[in-house]
Amino acid sequence: MSSEKQEELLKVSREHVTYLYGDSIKKYVDETGADYDSLIDEEMIKNLYTYSYVFNI
Repeated sequence: MSSEKQEELLKVSREHVTYLYGDSIKKYVDETGADYDSLIDEEMIKNLYTYSYVFNI
């Protein structure tokens, strides 16, 4: 997969995670002092494993 496509998938996944879990992650960050961006990044990577990919050759 090209690096451009990988970056696009990461961006889409980050937006998806922020939309789905952003408020609860912000609440967790407020309670614990954890780093918001690193938590979003962790969830973003996990989220990529839930996608179904189709490769056309």
